[in-house]
Amino acid sequence: MKSLKLIAICFFVTAYSFANVSSKDKNALIALYKATNGAEWNSSWDLSTSVDNWYGVKIENDKIIEINLQFNNLNGELPKEIGNLSSLKVLNLGFNKLKGSLPTSLKNLKELKSLELFMNGFEGEIPAELGELKNLEILKLYSNKLSGEIPTSLMGLTNLKELLLGSNFLTGQIPTEIYALSKLQKLSLMDNKMDGEIPAEIAQLRNLEELLLSTNKFSGDLPKEFMNLTKLNTMMVSDNNLNQEYISVSGKNPPSLMQLDIENATATMDIEKE
Repeated sequence: MKSLKLIAICFFVTAYSFANVSSKDKNALIALYKATNGAEWNSSWDLSTSVDNWYGVKIENDKIIEINLQFNNLNGELPKEIGNLSSLKVLNLGFNKLKGSLPTSLKNLKELKSLELFMNGFEGEIPAELGELKNLEILKLYSNKLSGEIPTSLMGLTNLKELLLGSNFLTGQIPTEIYALSKLQKLSLMDNKMDGEIPAEIAQLRNLEELLLSTNKFSGDLPKEFMNLTKLNTMMVSDNNLNQEYISVSGKNPPSLMQLDIENATATMDIEKE
């Protein structure tokens, strides 16, 4: 009888350990594992154990709220099932070997605050559907192979503090609607193939601290309105087709004092290629 009770207790404990996460969430994680060669990850998952023991997964109130698998040798494509993790707040898959297009199912992650997919091999256009992630504060897609224009829908992400899209193959112009990103602190579009004039609307981003636009095909002059960016301490606009050459300087110098002769212009900061 005691043995039967012990078996029953063990069964209950085991069942409870797997019941803390919904089958939908667990299946989404398993899909990620299988699609990215989980057996070869630097820190792999034992699928026979409880989800709360899986590396890089954070759970609160029986909901998966964070996946942090950067530097973990993920190799493959991001599965559409990733969009089933509806309570996810942080998704960091940076510094891996992911490829293919960004799944539009990411739009279902309505609670997401940070989407970090930098330093991978993602291709294709940035999905316009990302503009539905209204809680997003950080969007890091730099150092991939993304192409096409920046979706205007991203200008509706009014909670964004960091928008880092550098080191891709993006084309087109900076959307003038960028003025709507009033909380933006860091903007990087460096090392792309973008053109047109740098819009004066950027000067309305009064919280902007870093502006990295170097190595593109931007033309014209740097807007005089940039004098209004009193919090700006880093600016890179060199290696474009501007009428004058500028240098980035770290400090409290206003942009108008950053202008130098082209022969003296040297880049002092490249945060996306470290």
